Amino acid sequence: MRDWQSVYRDQMEYRAEIVKAVLADNDMNPVLLNKKDSAYQFGHFEVLVAPDHVIKAIKLINDEIQFE
Repeated sequence: MRDWQSVYRDQMEYRAEIVKAVLADNDMNPVLLNKKDSAYQFGHFEVLVAPDHVIKAIKLINDEIQFE
């Protein structure tokens, strides 16, 4: 997991969970990393994938997922 790369970052956990679920449905086995400080509530959530899924994941996020 050391070489995994971030493909999505957001301050809202539910958005990161949606991205993670979409990537999981496409067999990418994503991981959600919480980089939010619990005491001061700053930071973000990141979705990580294996290096061989990065391009596919970014394309899928850009083409299929919209938060409006």
